[in-house]
Amino acid sequence: MRTVNEKARNAKKIDIMEKCFDSYCEFGLTGIGLQALANKAGFNVASIYQYFEDQDDLIVQATEYCMSKVDDDFMAKAPNDVEELWKFIDEVPYWTAQKHGKKYRLMYQVYTHPKYLKYGQQFFNGVDKRYTEYAKNLEDKIGIPYEKLVPLIFIFIRACVHFALFEDEFYLKSQISVLKEALEMFIIKYKK
Repeated sequence: MRTVNEKARNAKKIDIMEKCFDSYCEFGLTGIGLQALANKAGFNVASIYQYFEDQDDLIVQATEYCMSKVDDDFMAKAPNDVEELWKFIDEVPYWTAQKHGKKYRLMYQVYTHPKYLKYGQQFFNGVDKRYTEYAKNLEDKIGIPYEKLVPLIFIFIRACVHFALFEDEFYLKSQISVLKEALEMFIIKYKK
Protein backbone atom coordinates (compact mmCIF):
# COMPACT_ATOMS: atom_id res chain seq x y z
CA MET A 1 0.00 0.00 0.00
CA ARG A 2 2.83 2.38 0.81
CA THR A 3 4.25 2.04 -2.71
CA VAL A 4 0.95 3.23 -4.18
CA ASN A 5 0.96 6.26 -1.86
CA GLU A 6 4.58 7.04 -2.76
CA LYS A 7 3.75 6.77 -6.47
CA ALA A 8 0.73 9.03 -6.04
CA ARG A 9 2.76 11.52 -4.00
CA ASN A 10 5.54 11.53 -6.61
CA ALA A 11 2.99 11.97 -9.43
CA LYS A 12 1.42 14.94 -7.58
CA LYS A 13 4.85 16.50 -7.02
CA ILE A 14 5.69 16.12 -10.72
CA ASP A 15 2.33 17.65 -11.65
CA ILE A 16 3.01 20.65 -9.40
CA MET A 17 6.54 21.07 -10.78
CA GLU A 18 5.39 20.91 -14.40
CA LYS A 19 2.47 23.30 -13.94
CA CYS A 20 4.52 25.77 -11.92
CA PHE A 21 7.41 25.61 -14.38
CA ASP A 22 5.02 26.27 -17.27
CA SER A 23 3.55 29.25 -15.39
CA TYR A 24 7.01 30.62 -14.65
CA CYS A 25 7.87 30.19 -18.33
CA GLU A 26 4.82 32.24 -19.22
CA PHE A 27 5.10 34.99 -16.59
CA GLY A 28 8.73 34.92 -15.39
CA LEU A 29 10.01 34.36 -11.88
CA THR A 30 8.81 37.71 -10.61
CA GLY A 31 5.66 37.99 -12.73
CA ILE A 32 3.54 35.59 -10.70
CA GLY A 33 3.14 35.16 -6.94
CA LEU A 34 2.62 31.90 -5.09
CA GLN A 35 -1.15 32.34 -4.75
CA ALA A 36 -1.59 33.15 -8.45
CA LEU A 37 0.77 30.31 -9.33
CA ALA A 38 -1.26 27.86 -7.25
CA ASN A 39 -4.55 29.12 -8.71
CA LYS A 40 -3.25 28.87 -12.28
CA ALA A 41 -1.85 25.37 -11.64
CA GLY A 42 -5.07 24.17 -9.98
CA PHE A 43 -3.96 23.54 -6.40
CA ASN A 44 -3.63 25.51 -3.17
CA VAL A 45 -0.52 27.14 -1.76
CA ALA A 46 -0.43 24.64 1.11
CA SER A 47 0.20 21.89 -1.47
CA ILE A 48 3.49 23.55 -2.38
CA TYR A 49 4.69 23.30 1.21
CA GLN A 50 3.77 19.62 1.36
CA TYR A 51 6.31 18.90 -1.36
CA PHE A 52 8.84 21.75 -1.21
CA GLU A 53 10.61 23.63 1.56
CA ASP A 54 9.77 27.00 0.03
CA GLN A 55 9.36 28.78 -3.30
CA ASP A 56 13.10 28.61 -4.00
CA ASP A 57 13.04 24.84 -3.54
CA LEU A 58 10.10 24.61 -5.92
CA ILE A 59 11.92 26.73 -8.53
CA VAL A 60 15.13 24.71 -8.27
CA GLN A 61 13.48 21.28 -8.37
CA ALA A 62 11.01 22.23 -11.10
CA THR A 63 13.74 23.69 -13.29
CA GLU A 64 16.00 20.65 -12.87
CA TYR A 65 13.18 18.18 -13.51
CA CYS A 66 11.59 19.98 -16.46
CA MET A 67 14.87 20.79 -18.20
CA SER A 68 16.03 17.18 -17.84
CA LYS A 69 12.80 16.25 -19.64
CA VAL A 70 13.65 18.79 -22.36
CA ASP A 71 17.06 17.12 -22.78
CA ASP A 72 15.41 13.71 -23.05
CA ASP A 73 12.82 15.03 -25.49
CA PHE A 74 15.58 16.57 -27.58
CA MET A 75 17.71 13.43 -27.65
CA ALA A 76 14.75 11.16 -28.35
CA LYS A 77 14.90 12.69 -31.83
CA ALA A 78 18.54 11.65 -32.21
CA PRO A 79 19.39 10.03 -35.53
CA ASN A 80 19.68 6.28 -35.94
CA ASP A 81 22.17 6.46 -38.81
CA VAL A 82 24.21 8.90 -40.88
CA GLU A 83 21.36 9.46 -43.34
CA GLU A 84 19.08 10.74 -40.54
CA LEU A 85 21.89 12.85 -39.09
CA TRP A 86 21.63 15.66 -41.65
CA LYS A 87 17.85 15.94 -41.35
CA PHE A 88 18.17 16.00 -37.55
CA ILE A 89 20.72 18.83 -37.69
CA ASP A 90 18.63 20.86 -40.13
CA GLU A 91 15.23 20.46 -38.44
CA VAL A 92 15.78 20.17 -34.70
CA PRO A 93 16.92 23.76 -34.01
CA TYR A 94 13.61 25.11 -35.34
CA TRP A 95 11.56 22.41 -33.62
CA THR A 96 13.19 22.95 -30.23
CA ALA A 97 12.96 26.74 -30.49
CA GLN A 98 9.24 26.42 -31.11
CA LYS A 99 8.61 23.76 -28.49
CA HIS A 100 11.08 24.72 -25.74
CA GLY A 101 12.12 28.34 -26.29
CA LYS A 102 10.33 29.67 -23.19
CA LYS A 103 11.80 26.86 -21.11
CA TYR A 104 15.35 27.71 -22.17
CA ARG A 105 14.76 31.36 -21.29
CA LEU A 106 13.50 30.45 -17.84
CA MET A 107 16.33 27.98 -17.27
CA TYR A 108 18.92 30.67 -17.93
CA GLN A 109 16.99 33.15 -15.79
CA VAL A 110 17.06 30.66 -12.92
CA TYR A 111 20.56 29.22 -13.27
CA THR A 112 22.32 32.55 -13.83
CA HIS A 113 20.70 34.15 -10.78
CA PRO A 114 23.27 34.35 -7.95
CA LYS A 115 20.83 32.67 -5.56
CA TYR A 116 20.57 29.58 -7.79
CA LEU A 117 24.03 29.47 -9.36
CA LYS A 118 25.20 26.39 -7.44
CA TYR A 119 22.10 24.52 -8.64
CA GLY A 120 22.92 25.52 -12.19
CA GLN A 121 26.42 24.15 -11.76
CA GLN A 122 24.98 20.87 -10.46
CA PHE A 123 22.48 20.71 -13.31
CA PHE A 124 25.14 21.28 -15.96
CA ASN A 125 27.37 18.63 -14.38
CA GLY A 126 24.45 16.29 -14.98
CA VAL A 127 24.17 17.59 -18.54
CA ASP A 128 27.81 16.66 -19.12
CA LYS A 129 27.04 13.09 -18.04
CA ARG A 130 23.79 12.86 -20.04
CA TYR A 131 25.39 14.16 -23.23
CA THR A 132 28.26 11.73 -22.84
CA GLU A 133 25.71 8.90 -22.57
CA TYR A 134 23.88 10.22 -25.65
CA ALA A 135 27.19 10.30 -27.52
CA LYS A 136 27.92 6.69 -26.51
CA ASN A 137 24.49 5.68 -27.85
CA LEU A 138 25.19 7.47 -31.13
CA GLU A 139 28.68 6.01 -31.58
CA ASP A 140 27.57 2.74 -33.17
CA LYS A 141 24.76 4.37 -35.13
CA ILE A 142 26.90 6.89 -36.98
CA GLY A 143 30.36 5.38 -36.63
CA ILE A 144 32.14 8.22 -34.85
CA PRO A 145 33.81 7.65 -31.45
CA TYR A 146 31.78 9.13 -28.63
CA GLU A 147 34.77 11.17 -27.43
CA LYS A 148 34.57 13.09 -30.71
CA LEU A 149 30.78 13.34 -30.59
CA VAL A 150 30.50 14.90 -27.11
CA PRO A 151 31.95 18.30 -28.07
CA LEU A 152 29.93 18.27 -31.30
CA ILE A 153 26.76 17.67 -29.29
CA PHE A 154 27.63 20.67 -27.14
CA ILE A 155 28.15 22.83 -30.22
CA PHE A 156 24.82 21.70 -31.62
CA ILE A 157 22.90 22.18 -28.37
CA ARG A 158 24.46 25.62 -27.81
CA ALA A 159 23.48 26.65 -31.33
CA CYS A 160 19.93 25.37 -30.81
CA VAL A 161 19.52 27.08 -27.44
CA HIS A 162 21.01 30.35 -28.71
CA PHE A 163 18.58 30.26 -31.62
CA ALA A 164 15.67 29.48 -29.29
CA LEU A 165 16.64 32.42 -27.07
CA PHE A 166 17.43 35.05 -29.69
CA GLU A 167 16.25 33.75 -33.09
CA ASP A 168 19.74 34.52 -34.36
CA GLU A 169 19.75 32.79 -37.75
CA PHE A 170 23.30 33.93 -38.59
CA TYR A 171 24.76 32.35 -35.44
CA LEU A 172 22.76 29.16 -35.99
CA LYS A 173 23.78 28.74 -39.62
CA SER A 174 27.46 29.45 -38.93
CA GLN A 175 27.56 26.90 -36.09
CA ILE A 176 25.65 24.30 -38.11
CA SER A 177 27.98 24.79 -41.08
CA VAL A 178 31.08 24.12 -38.96
CA LEU A 179 29.35 21.20 -37.24
CA LYS A 180 28.49 19.58 -40.56
CA GLU A 181 32.05 20.00 -41.83
CA ALA A 182 33.44 18.36 -38.70
CA LEU A 183 30.96 15.51 -38.96
CA GLU A 184 31.79 14.93 -42.63
CA MET A 185 35.50 14.75 -41.79
CA PHE A 186 34.88 12.33 -38.93
CA ILE A 187 32.57 10.16 -41.04
CA ILE A 188 35.31 9.83 -43.68
CA LYS A 189 38.02 9.28 -41.05
CA TYR A 190 36.13 6.56 -39.15
CA LYS A 191 34.38 4.91 -42.08
CA LYS A 192 34.51 1.16 -41.59
